[in-house]
Amino acid sequence: MSETIITRAPTRIDFGGGWTDVPPYSDEVGGFVCNVAISRYATVTVTRRDASDGAPVSASSSAGDQSIALAAARRFRLTNAHIDVQSDFPAGAGLGGSSAVGVAIVAALAAAAGESIERTAMAELSRAIEIGDLGVPGGRQDHYAAAYGGALGLRFSRDGVDVRCVTLTDATRAELERRCVVIYTGQSRISGETIDAVLGAYADREPRVMSALARMGETAEQMADALAASDIDGLADLVKEQWTHQRSLHPAIPTPLIDEIIERGAAAGAAGAKALGASGGGCVLLIAREGRTEDVRNAVAPLGELLSFTVDEHGVRRCR
Repeated sequence: MSETIITRAPTRIDFGGGWTDVPPYSDEVGGFVCNVAISRYATVTVTRRDASDGAPVSASSSAGDQSIALAAARRFRLTNAHIDVQSDFPAGAGLGGSSAVGVAIVAALAAAAGESIERTAMAELSRAIEIGDLGVPGGRQDHYAAAYGGALGLRFSRDGVDVRCVTLTDATRAELERRCVVIYTGQSRISGETIDAVLGAYADREPRVMSALARMGETAEQMADALAASDIDGLADLVKEQWTHQRSLHPAIPTPLIDEIIERGAAAGAAGAKALGASGGGCVLLIAREGRTEDVRNAVAPLGELLSFTVDEHGVRRCR
């Protein structure tokens, strides 16, 4: 006899504010991130075996996320089970994929243990596993996007995370899906050394980095307001500005390929564009002007893999 539990959690597009959700900046200065969850998912299947011998948990994964699964199983003291993780997004794409995996696993193991767990707690436990148990550097925004879904404005401080769920009208959601183009470069994301370098520059209070981080948080707040007002043109302008500050944090953040994608996209009718995640590779977001989406897609398609998506409004959920 066995029991099977299936959960899935979405990845996200980060419009702005990334890096400001990473301690110690988020605790000492405070940060803000605006993002939206998308229909590229991590799906977790937990199969519990009817046994009482305390056999260890096994795990399999299409994207090498066994370490997250096994660390989470230790947290829940789970035995006699197999955890399978599958994903429909590229690894290292800057979409918050590992956090989607973590949140989906936490939701599945909580269900297997018969525990009720709310979304903020899922996000924080997923982050604790990734950062504390596995020593992977990063911020909080991805875990919250996976847990909550939809469009979010996330304020970070030493007191925790204030979650603003931004209501999208049907027309706004459709416009985002129509005008946003996401392309995967096929290149690896930024290295831990670069993350350490940016955080070190913040610790030294380097004016360039302090100014860029401050403006990134400010524009992210304005992005949440633009989404709430259904102002996609205003969002695109802010995304364009966000990239100027993001790329100034460290020379390894932009790459020649990212620059070429953004330049070709702008020439074809993109009003704003930026690399997703910490960057140095991964995916690029382009927001086309109304009526120019196909022009933008055709211009950048030879440079990478176009990823289709819709907005996910549910966040993590149990499928079975």
